[in-house]
Amino acid sequence: MAGETIVTIVGNLTGDPELRFTQSGTAVASFTVASTPRAFDRASGEWKDGETLFMRCSIWREAAENVAESLVKGARVIVQGRLVQRSFTTREGEQRTVVEMQVDEVGPSLRYARAQVTRMGRGQAQGSPQGGGGQWGAPQSTAATGTSVWDQSAPPASPPQGRMTEPLGGPVARPHAPQQPPSTEDGWVAAMPGQTSFGDEPPF
Repeated sequence: MAGETIVTIVGNLTGDPELRFTQSGTAVASFTVASTPRAFDRASGEWKDGETLFMRCSIWREAAENVAESLVKGARVIVQGRLVQRSFTTREGEQRTVVEMQVDEVGPSLRYARAQVTRMGRGQAQGSPQGGGGQWGAPQSTAATGTSVWDQSAPPASPPQGRMTEPLGGPVARPHAPQQPPSTEDGWVAAMPGQTSFGDEPPF
């Protein structure tokens, strides 16, 4: 859709993704990304953390199930999606406006971690809005060994089912600010535990 605001955020998950299903059986996963900018202070000669941004995110369909099975609290992720603004009334009758993200793409950051990608079959990914793009076509085999290129790209020590593991070179970078969104009274939790504000059906 023309005129949408597309942004990319790099940060850490404040909790495990919350997976639920609508009445029609559509999966939706919700999670919060905490992104802390860093700036170099010339006066002190040190890098300092700025104010942490907490972005509430939602992703739909098969991608939602993949997120719930792959990502965990504290994981450093790269998220791209569309910003959506909504207004609501609190229990005290106050009018408020928040900005949330409808996620199109999400994946682990490999700066401090290693991850193994498990390819989904075409039948398993038919409901994806990006289906048919060909990027997940059948893996090619090498002529010499007959092995798949997917096997060659996987690291020697593979985590089970593709879930992220702690990095080999050091701990996962985590923002120094508290790992909780400033407030949950905006309707995320008040309306229904685990329910997003985008309604019971996917927006596309």
